[in-house]
Amino acid sequence: MDSINVVLAKFRIAPVEIEWNIALPIGISFYTLTALGYLIDVYRGKSEAEHNFLRYALFVSFFPQILSGPIERSTNLLRQLRDSSIKRNWNTERIVSGFITMLWGFFLKLVIADRIAVIADTTFGSPECYGTFGLVFGAVSYGIQIYCDFSSYSLIALGAAKTLGFDLINNFETPYFAQSVTEFWRRWHISLSTWLRDYVYISMGGNRCSKWRQYWNILVTFMVSGLWHGANWTFLVWGALHGIYQILEKELRPIIRKINGYCHTKTASFGYRFAKAIATFALVDFAWIFFRADSVRQALYYIKRMFRYVDGWSLFDGSLYTFGLDVQEIHILLIGLACLFIVDLVQYLKRKKIAEALQEQWIIFRWCVLICLVIGCIVFGYYGQGFESAQFIYLQF
Repeated sequence: MDSINVVLAKFRIAPVEIEWNIALPIGISFYTLTALGYLIDVYRGKSEAEHNFLRYALFVSFFPQILSGPIERSTNLLRQLRDSSIKRNWNTERIVSGFITMLWGFFLKLVIADRIAVIADTTFGSPECYGTFGLVFGAVSYGIQIYCDFSSYSLIALGAAKTLGFDLINNFETPYFAQSVTEFWRRWHISLSTWLRDYVYISMGGNRCSKWRQYWNILVTFMVSGLWHGANWTFLVWGALHGIYQILEKELRPIIRKINGYCHTKTASFGYRFAKAIATFALVDFAWIFFRADSVRQALYYIKRMFRYVDGWSLFDGSLYTFGLDVQEIHILLIGLACLFIVDLVQYLKRKKIAEALQEQWIIFRWCVLICLVIGCIVFGYYGQGFESAQFIYLQF
């Protein structure tokens, strides 16, 4: 209704006054999609109907993932609940792996996400105080914040479920190493993107239709994704941007292939792949501006200042230390980001999660890493006196 009133105001029509007194159930956005996916899978014959009400209730309300996902499928979690056994659940190796996964999630949230959130909040709260490099710094900070914040929750949910003997859908696969926006969505919020693909995009015809109808299906799917995050024009623009990105990628792919062939570009080289990853991150981070902004007007103002007020001197005059964090906090953040990059790089190259990679290492090295992570969370976690604890970003969706 707020969004409709914004449109009505443009035409000088009196707003619709409605007093809302609605208590939203916790996690409604996530377990609704879980339940819908189950119904559609049963209808399509891809999943067997569950006749045990308690087992079905456990599947829909499984507590590690009920607040912010991942959005589970009956073909995964419900099947495990049917085949559950005490011997399989109480497995020492699984419990240790689960705790390691949760520990890395705590590190991402406490040491990185909540600390870098100060920079993002400062720039988006007063964009008029900054120029190009300051606003780019703020946008990149938010891109890192939302990745660390949401992936941390997903890791804690995956780890908690693993200690109980269940494997949830992996929600992130080093998304910022993606070399196209299409690949980014195969690595980001995997449970939501695959849900939208299977139940919205494919149901509309997917790619089994004309090219322009396929493009329409892509655009609608991502706009639905935006609306799922919130009934705000900012989310709709964010979703539309990602749809447009993917349409442009499909249209430009043959042209880029011809250019590469003509220039004899070594597409398998590190430099070429690195440039594609940077370009993808830039496009994704540009869209995050709309996701973070309170309104489309604020987002457009942010972008206008980012392109019009170049402040190259800010890279050298120490003003980068004026975004809400002091020098010591910035250094702690940089160390945390270095740890994140190393872990993501190992996961990207070896295609193994941190728990699997650590359990293959020498026991002394493994324990040193775990102790450092625990100490890092306790000593360098962004909490304590004067700190207002930040909830997980995705709890609002």
